[in-house]
Amino acid sequence: MDGGMVVQTAENSLRGAKVMVIDDSNTIRRSAEIFLVQAGCEVILAEDGFDALAKIADHHPEVVFVDIMMPRLDGYQTCALIKKNPRFRDTPVIMLSSKDGLFDRARGRLVGSDEYLTKPFSKDGLLDAVRRHRAADR
Repeated sequence: MDGGMVVQTAENSLRGAKVMVIDDSNTIRRSAEIFLVQAGCEVILAEDGFDALAKIADHHPEVVFVDIMMPRLDGYQTCALIKKNPRFRDTPVIMLSSKDGLFDRARGRLVGSDEYLTKPFSKDGLLDAVRRHRAADR
């Protein structure tokens, strides 16, 4: 580094970002965790909406990814509960779904989601979404 200057590159721009991934699929959680940790993020994992709601107050994530189809509390219900809480209403929530339908996107917007990513997501797609919503947060 020249003269101690830190250059913000795409690779280190997410260093320290707190990201929560809520998905009942262990494979999806682990894939997202690997991509995010490699980019320097702190990752909080949750198996479903109940698990996430218990953890969100402790960890205060900057960005939340939530799967739509989950047992007990689905992604729409989880997103709605996050957005109804005054402490977390401004936390960006990105819906994850294997379905890419207009109805699913519209329903996600109705409960307050900030974006919709289709599974399987790419590393770049996931990291770009964090960058967009984290930058808007600052």
